[in-house]
Amino acid sequence: MEKDELEAFRSAGKIAAKIREESRALIMVDASMLDIAETIEQMIAEEGAKPAFPVNISVNEIAAHYTPEIGAEGLLGENDLVKIDLGIDIDGALSDTAYTMDLGEKNTSLVKASQDALEAAIGAIKPGISVGEIGGVIEDTIVAQGFRPISNLTGHMIKSNALHAGIEIPNVRNNTPYKFKPGDIFAVEPFATDGEGYVEDMNQVEIFSVYQPGSVRMRQSRKIIEFVLENYGMLPFAERWLRKEFKSRLLVSAAIKELLEHHVLRGYPVLREVKKGMISQAEHTILITDDGCEVLTK
Repeated sequence: MEKDELEAFRSAGKIAAKIREESRALIMVDASMLDIAETIEQMIAEEGAKPAFPVNISVNEIAAHYTPEIGAEGLLGENDLVKIDLGIDIDGALSDTAYTMDLGEKNTSLVKASQDALEAAIGAIKPGISVGEIGGVIEDTIVAQGFRPISNLTGHMIKSNALHAGIEIPNVRNNTPYKFKPGDIFAVEPFATDGEGYVEDMNQVEIFSVYQPGSVRMRQSRKIIEFVLENYGMLPFAERWLRKEFKSRLLVSAAIKELLEHHVLRGYPVLREVKKGMISQAEHTILITDDGCEVLTK
């Protein structure tokens, strides 16, 4: 990796860390989830960066992929377990970080389990260690505290303009052979639950990304995909972002439907724990070094 590119990743990490910590003050009982998401995204813009993906606000049994829709009225409740997942894009250099806040202080052990698993994984990662071995470290740390890791969610390699670059870090022990190499960048992302340890798709989809450019019939669909490619490239985006540019809800919805049907877009369904167990999450972006790793989002 060239020095300038590496410094851009470090800058993306520093901005993510700053906003992660500053955004904690927004997470309180009766706060609007839409206001939180839009405020964090505005904080990113004020740093001269762009979101690498829509801010995720996942509450209680929801694990990932929920970002408030335009006009959403949902408020945080007094016993909610709230996960905030945010990312930074600086000219294609990406970072990804997440934290959990326990508003009712009834799930402190669960929050600790995912945070401890993250720290244990980071402490064990170095060149030559396989991603499957790190999955074992995550699993063992969470299980030792009486909880289960989410087996079908993973951390992921990050490359320029690619948030999920093919290689995954499992949250359970497996035989995936890929071994960390100096210069690799990964998001390490343990999820812990008091439920079954597995998430399922819900019907709601608010986040999309380009799957492959292609031809579509509707003029509005062509305008939207041109806008998406120009502004977000292949990175995830929210339908509410499009609604701010294209005012008609019906036309945006119809265009997204056509783009999905033609496999131009892919959708990311909201993910829920199968037994509706509570879920905590912790995440850092790291750079593999010669003898360990550097946490970019710290």
